[in-house]
Amino acid sequence: MSHLDKIDPQRTALLTIDLQNDFLHPEGAYGRAGQGAEAISALPARTKPLRDLLLAKGGTYISAQFTLVPGRGGEPLIASHLKQLRPFLAKGDFAPGGFGHSLVDELAPADYVIEKVAYSAFYQTRLEYVMRAAGIDVLIVGGIVTNGGVASTLRDAHLRNIETIMLTDGCAAFRDDVHDATLLSLGTVTHQMSCGEALKMVETS
Repeated sequence: MSHLDKIDPQRTALLTIDLQNDFLHPEGAYGRAGQGAEAISALPARTKPLRDLLLAKGGTYISAQFTLVPGRGGEPLIASHLKQLRPFLAKGDFAPGGFGHSLVDELAPADYVIEKVAYSAFYQTRLEYVMRAAGIDVLIVGGIVTNGGVASTLRDAHLRNIETIMLTDGCAAFRDDVHDATLLSLGTVTHQMSCGEALKMVETS
């Protein structure tokens, strides 16, 4: 897409996808299972300056957080494909209100928390309602994983004619080549810029 030079910070939200303890904290579900990546661990610190500046300019911070809905007896309702991919997921993981479900401390608190049960932050959630009610026109999107929740959210926003900016170094995947391929595939769907470039844009808007 063509480059975006200016935004109205007060009508813009930073939306992070799945930056929560069960994914990033050593004591979270993925940490206990030895699942992680250096690129993913670096995201909160890289995203924080942009979040802080956008909030100072009157913008909004929204955290979309993957959720496993507890079923009868507390056992999580897990889709069959996810159970096959991540057999280590267990009772209490990604449960609303729990430590693992919560946004990482470095970025907390968010103005709005969106519980999501699938890849996209729009699928069966209140995100679009919150955006409309808060007067948000533009989403700056980062988080994990680039080829999963981030890509699905950006494509859903595109279908809804919502302007988006994808943070090229503010999202990550478990493999760098998958991350890079996803950036290429989303080039016609969203504006793309680094966290540093987005920071400069917010500063001058």
